[in-house]
Amino acid sequence: MNISDLKIIAKNGGGMIIDAKKISPADLKVIALNASGTQANIIIKNPHVIHSADLKLIARNSNGCVIFDFFDI
Repeated sequence: MNISDLKIIAKNGGGMIIDAKKISPADLKVIALNASGTQANIIIKNPHVIHSADLKLIARNSNGCVIFDFFDI
């Protein structure tokens, strides 16, 4: 599945679990923003690979619909 499809799925209310090792922070920000409009749940695995400033922006864009999974650290 490509990034454009993930953005559209989130915009249409589809939740997903995505790996931060495979998707750029810029794309994660857009996916989070798209999900926020429909309150779709997004779980981001391996968030430790993203700089904390980017994590903050993703969280801000998500309006509460993104969960960062730090469990495997």
